[in-house]
Amino acid sequence: MRRLEIPHGAHALEGPAPLAVGEEVLGLLQRSRALLEGHFQLSSGLHSPRYVQCAKLLESPARAERVGTLLAARVQPLAPESVLSPALGGVIIGHEVAAALDVPFRFTERKDGAMELRRGFALRPGERVLIVEDVVTTGKSTLETAEVVRAQGGEVVGFAAILDRSGGRHSFELPFLSLLALDVPAWSASECPLCAAGGTAEKPGSRPG
Repeated sequence: MRRLEIPHGAHALEGPAPLAVGEEVLGLLQRSRALLEGHFQLSSGLHSPRYVQCAKLLESPARAERVGTLLAARVQPLAPESVLSPALGGVIIGHEVAAALDVPFRFTERKDGAMELRRGFALRPGERVLIVEDVVTTGKSTLETAEVVRAQGGEVVGFAAILDRSGGRHSFELPFLSLLALDVPAWSASECPLCAAGGTAEKPGSRPG
């Protein structure tokens, strides 16, 4: 059983993560090439000077365990009895957070466009559930996962993510805790200043290695 060792200053429930924690996570993102700087065309078609792919951060079990432990330390005051993540992006970090907290982990999947629990997973009435994502931008899949919890009679105690890319534009009414808030500006191709300067956008995933 993994024991949760809370890093100094990482347990505060309210407000941003301690500066040292945010700096550590930013460094891990950069060293794992999960955070790239340049000129990118995102899946939405918008252009951005930053591209984030948390799968690169989490492909190392050691990094995944470290980030999961940091995030678990932040959410521990919520006293969750289990962790639930939407597939696919939240699965690895959700599992690591659950391991650090020593609680069960489950994930939701889409079927015919709707988020649901499958594979024999179930929640008991009143179960205190923490929803964990890798990145929150709009919060859409997070809120859909919360509805699954409520439909099964569980209680959502809060939301957590490695990265908050929402810019405060999410509509969560419960605590939302992250390790790092990251500003990722995006523009249409016609308004992109990088294009105006003569640059060419690279599509994520096309970079060698």
